[in-house]
Amino acid sequence: MKKLKVYRLSLGWQIILGLLIGIGLGVIFTDDKGFIKFANGLGSTFINMISMIVLPIVFSSLVVGIANMGDIKKLGRIGLKTLIYFEVLSTIAFIVGMLVSNLSKIGYMLDLSKLSQVDISTYVKTAKQASHSGLGSILMSIVPSNFFDALATGQMLPVIFFSCLFGLGIAAIGEKGKILLQFFQAVAEVMFKITGWIMHFAPFGVAGLIGATVAQLGLESLKPLGLFIVMSYVTMIFFILVVLGITSRIFGFRIMDQLRVVKDELVLAFTTASSEVTLPRLMEKTQKLGVDQAISSFVIPTGYTFNLDGSAIYQSLAAIFLAQAYHIDLSLSQQLTLLLVLMITSKGMAGVPGASFVVLLATVSTIGVPVSGLALIAGIDRLVDMGRTVVNVAGNVTATLIIGKSENEFDQAKHDEYVASFKQK
Repeated sequence: MKKLKVYRLSLGWQIILGLLIGIGLGVIFTDDKGFIKFANGLGSTFINMISMIVLPIVFSSLVVGIANMGDIKKLGRIGLKTLIYFEVLSTIAFIVGMLVSNLSKIGYMLDLSKLSQVDISTYVKTAKQASHSGLGSILMSIVPSNFFDALATGQMLPVIFFSCLFGLGIAAIGEKGKILLQFFQAVAEVMFKITGWIMHFAPFGVAGLIGATVAQLGLESLKPLGLFIVMSYVTMIFFILVVLGITSRIFGFRIMDQLRVVKDELVLAFTTASSEVTLPRLMEKTQKLGVDQAISSFVIPTGYTFNLDGSAIYQSLAAIFLAQAYHIDLSLSQQLTLLLVLMITSKGMAGVPGASFVVLLATVSTIGVPVSGLALIAGIDRLVDMGRTVVNVAGNVTATLIIGKSENEFDQAKHDEYVASFKQK
């Protein structure tokens, strides 16, 4: 008897289906507090499931990778090279956002009287707390006083720092460290297996997150700021295809190959507006793309703090857009000052919840925009956040490949074979 062929949707299509269902439910249950609470709970459960495994994966993978590398000078060189790359690309992202806002002049078309304001008091409080610490405090906090506390509270940079030291320590004791190396390799493999299980819940989490957003905002309230949303997405697409595309080609890669390989992760990042949910699978896929485990385990987690190209684009776009909305004409020197402030502030706010919005709160006052003006775009922040998260994820994939190749820790044959497997699908 002939068996019937069962067609199964790929994860990417399942997530897109969840997105469409969530939008539909959000429209049906607009302003329904019961639905919003349930949908938020569904989405939060998925985010929590991913958050639960992110740091164990980072710790175990980084320990194994660094132990196999076993060279503190090489680790220092990789770290310096990675941070320089991140700074250059994020600066380009800031400049691209400012140029697009200046050329489009969309902010002048906005009628502020037609916009409703959203409560941003929690962001203001966060901005005040973060501004007291600044970049210096962030750098000082890299060294944890208690590793387990850093692990429990989700502090990425201290975990990376301790993992590097621990991996180097295992390498230093030689044969005695092999049992630890095998243990952490097994832990990493278990965590990746659990990630696969959790991904089956992704479509439901996505439906909840987008459903709650649409139900809270309503589609009508989005119309006045529609042009800003369109401008943001066009700029982000340009950055991925042109800026990341050119950067990739300089090092012998093709951006379309990268996007094809991580398309499911990009869809997941877009629908959840969370970079964190893609971290385990990105580490796994970049290794399959030929990058050494030590490079992948170091660059991607570090990039989640320092390589936020999408956030940089949004911050510069929004700052100029709001200045135009208030009819504040900025001189070249004022815009250069804004660029410098954004570059410094965005690093100082690394790891702060709602960092992109908090950075804006800390910088717009330098160009004369009232802080209350940010309440006008707070409502659409999540919708733009979906796009900037995709750019952040794509930027980290490109960075990992480039750092790997520059360190000669890259297998071209493995890369080509893995890319070819996606072209055949």
